[in-house]
Amino acid sequence: MPVASLSDSLTSFIVDYGVYAVFVLMMIDAVLPAASELVMVVGGALAAGAFGSAPTLFGQELPQGFWSYLVIALAGTLGYLFGSLIGWEIGRRGGRPLLERHGRRLHVDADNLARAEAWFERWGDWAVFVGRVTPLVRSFISIPAGVFEYPFGRYTVLTIAASTIWCVVFAAAGWALGGNW
Repeated sequence: MPVASLSDSLTSFIVDYGVYAVFVLMMIDAVLPAASELVMVVGGALAAGAFGSAPTLFGQELPQGFWSYLVIALAGTLGYLFGSLIGWEIGRRGGRPLLERHGRRLHVDADNLARAEAWFERWGDWAVFVGRVTPLVRSFISIPAGVFEYPFGRYTVLTIAASTIWCVVFAAAGWALGGNW
């Protein structure tokens, strides 16, 4: 599937389903790359009214502008948090055998696993926080964090902080683009 077609499909999905699409796609992106940059930029543009309608939440159309932007950013943050917690739990329950057996599907071979473990051991909290704000890497933090039994409370707080920054910044970029989409 060409990149333009995938981009158009994601954009249409977000425009059609708004807040819910942002939540679901960000939840998926927490474990597998799902173009979170595009998701949040399109969500921000939707909040600004770039597609002729405002996002809806629980059947109610949100007012275009700041409140819509805030809801989109929050949906992205919460979606990413829930997905991250699911990924952490998958890693914790499946452990190293899970990654050794199925890691190739997630681009995690034995060498990548060893590097990830060394990275977590060396950088600790920074591994989670910086990993969450680094494109592509951010999707591959959850399961290894569970495998390496990274402390759940710290993992959750760092994930919320970094994901909030990510979602706010990218949604703001889409909101700033607004009508120039």
